[in-house]
Amino acid sequence: MPSLSRDLLGAGVRIRVTERGQASNPAVLLIHDLFLDSRTWDNIAEELSSEFYVVTPDLPGFGNSEKPAPRRYPYGIVAFAETLVDLYSGLGLARAAVVGHGLGGAVAITLGARHPELVTRLVLVDAVCNVPPLGKMQRLLLLPFVGGFVFKQLLGIRAYHRFFSEYLVDTQADIPPARIQSFFEPLSAPAARSSLLATLRATIDVRPVAADKARLSTPSLVVWGRKDKLQLAGVGQQIARTMRGAGFEVLDSGHCPQEECPEQLEAVIRRFLRDERPSGY
Repeated sequence: MPSLSRDLLGAGVRIRVTERGQASNPAVLLIHDLFLDSRTWDNIAEELSSEFYVVTPDLPGFGNSEKPAPRRYPYGIVAFAETLVDLYSGLGLARAAVVGHGLGGAVAITLGARHPELVTRLVLVDAVCNVPPLGKMQRLLLLPFVGGFVFKQLLGIRAYHRFFSEYLVDTQADIPPARIQSFFEPLSAPAARSSLLATLRATIDVRPVAADKARLSTPSLVVWGRKDKLQLAGVGQQIARTMRGAGFEVLDSGHCPQEECPEQLEAVIRRFLRDERPSGY
């Protein structure tokens, strides 16, 4: 299906949104993770658009969306969720199924818990909603001045490529270097780095997301990469167990199944959106 990209306002920020499929079809909203943007969903969105109206926004500070200074926009999970609420109005959406990856999963949980009337179904892909122990780099980033300087100096194309290849995907995954480069380019501008650093600092503590998760009543599916190095598959299984009636699926991938095995992930999402649940739910 042809795609349409346009800019809408959410929380006073210009948001780039790509739409695919017929607007009269059931809507699906796909939310990307940190260090990525909406293009990570391109393969999934294109396939789903044959049956659904698929919306992929760039969150504020990422991709082709505006990158306001942190003093103007309160980067964080709640702020992202409320920005998406505004996008519902701009797109004329009454309700939508929401799929969130990584940090986008935390945003999806917050959206579903605080605005259940807007969410028909919830798919969490390697979602961030448990508090991990802080590593040395994370503790360093929390320092007011030193953290920002170190982060902006270290985030070069080589460091990004290494991080992407070693942690975002399985080391055996065949991701073209040009694709990794394309995700880095929007992050290379000073404004983008400030936005990313502000988001990292604001989302280290995800305890509010765990509280929101307990309030969810929306039909939900947790999907996890068996080889995820950022969050082991056991974390995903535990998340599913603590959600009422949630399903759990494991894919043979790292943290980003939409990059490594998009066909399998798309089939899992489509089956769940059609309410074709396998045994074990």
